[in-house]
Amino acid sequence: MQTNNHQIVDYDLVLDQKFGKEGTAERIKAEEDAYAFYSGMILRNARKEAKITQTELAHRINSTKSYVSKVENGIIVPGVGAFYRMINALGMRVEIVKPIY
Repeated sequence: MQTNNHQIVDYDLVLDQKFGKEGTAERIKAEEDAYAFYSGMILRNARKEAKITQTELAHRINSTKSYVSKVENGIIVPGVGAFYRMINALGMRVEIVKPIY
């Protein structure tokens, strides 16, 4: 729990009210939308940091500027292959690690 303007807020309850209980179709859709948005922001920030235009990135991954824009804006989620092509074209890498408990 966290306080906000001297009110105790249980964010699980807030999420439940706004997007439905965990595991429901509404909540799963909201989580997928959030992941799409967050992934798009990571790719956009990496592209800008690399000083590459959407058109140049599209050329590097054999796609279109429109596709890159839709990914960056969280409108579509790239398939695994396209995601890795984008990451590689931006000079990044994906690292999968086991959490330490």
